[in-house]
Amino acid sequence: MSSLTAQASGSHAVPEPVDASRGDSPTYQEGAIEVDSDILTDRDSAYDDEISTYTTSLTPSVTDFPEENGRRYHAFRAGSEWTQSPDGGDIADMLGYMLPNDEAEQDRLDLMHHLLRLRLDQKLHLAPIGKNPQRILDIGTGTGIWAIEIGDMYPSAEVLGNDLSPIQPRMVPPNVRFEVDDVESDWTFNTAFDFIHCRNMAVSIADWPRLVGQAYKHTAPGGWAEFQDFDYRYYSDDGTLLPSSAVGKWDVQVLEGAYKIGRDPSPGPKLESWIRDAGFQDVKHEVYKLPIGPWAKDKRLKEIGAFNHVNILDALQAVTLALFTRVLGWSAEEVEVLLAGVRRDLKNPRIHAYYNL
Repeated sequence: MSSLTAQASGSHAVPEPVDASRGDSPTYQEGAIEVDSDILTDRDSAYDDEISTYTTSLTPSVTDFPEENGRRYHAFRAGSEWTQSPDGGDIADMLGYMLPNDEAEQDRLDLMHHLLRLRLDQKLHLAPIGKNPQRILDIGTGTGIWAIEIGDMYPSAEVLGNDLSPIQPRMVPPNVRFEVDDVESDWTFNTAFDFIHCRNMAVSIADWPRLVGQAYKHTAPGGWAEFQDFDYRYYSDDGTLLPSSAVGKWDVQVLEGAYKIGRDPSPGPKLESWIRDAGFQDVKHEVYKLPIGPWAKDKRLKEIGAFNHVNILDALQAVTLALFTRVLGWSAEEVEVLLAGVRRDLKNPRIHAYYNL
């Protein structure tokens, strides 16, 4: 995962370029994760046991959710048009978010929120936004859990969360509200925000530089923006994740499908350049490893890995079905056969995979 905080300059009329010589903080990158050797001597079922111990009024065009392969997807700008891929083939233009919005996916998103708070030492944000921010925007708010918690933390702030799907709860703090919107459309806010938060939008955005540019234009002078997103290429520091493995092949196919529809699956490493190009200053970039499974020796990383293991297993079908069947031409049955092998690999304590936040 890449986490970037950036401050808006004093004037937005002419965004100032960032001077590379001015001494901005360097990118923070963690070292290799030490493996817990004890876990390799246990039976595989014990590995599973360890994981389980952690773990407004709207129009019908927005609320009539379509179903496909047993999963429910958003209705607002769901995408029924067809366009050409870079190689000339016809592919479905999803116009944004590829994942479902059903109850199973909402539970997974809330689990992901808990996982990211664990990784960031329970912090909701890293940007130094002060004690009394007045306006906060949460881009792609999902279930709204971050917006609700930030509203509780900062009662001084008016918090707005937007998303393609109206799946947020109705009972929220009085300073929090939600709206259905496509963040890739032109932003029409009349008042700038003191803090703009964007998280977990990989495989969702067609034009990242434009999105970051709109965030810059709508951040108040002296305000902050924070982008947290992933590099969904899977790694292992010790070579235990092989390209020939089921999970290795699956990851390559997911990346290929996302790129084919023009949705970057790994925006994390590119965020810093996009943010600087937009005009933000005081840019700070940090990279965090997210182990998949409780194989790490470090106690905190072991807990994070256990939650992430559940998160990935819960996400497998949601991530794969729409992308593989709509874009790569797989049948639902072929997808399930592949996923059976991926699940076996992810439950193997001898594979020490992770990806970056």
